[in-house]
Amino acid sequence: MSDLETAVAKLREKLDGTDFAGSVKFEVEGTGAIMVDGDGVRIGEGEAEIVVKGDLDTFRDLFGGDLDPTQAFMTGRIEIEGEMAAAMQLVQYL
Repeated sequence: MSDLETAVAKLREKLDGTDFAGSVKFEVEGTGAIMVDGDGVRIGEGEAEIVVKGDLDTFRDLFGGDLDPTQAFMTGRIEIEGEMAAAMQLVQYL
């Protein structure tokens, strides 16, 4: 399983059973992208309300529960573009 596939599996676990209904693209620097939308969580590109940019280690820590999303944003480990209200909803699940 690739690093990106592992990240997708962790993110699926985190979002499973939640009421998050937005769309987000996690742009993993130099690796690819993870999409979350009405079709689920998957590797791929697409349009999204929120775009979160960061490196693989940062997303690994976020999805693994070892890094607080707010702290990651405040320290510059991730950049967030788009609908901030949806981003705030997403934060509660990461």
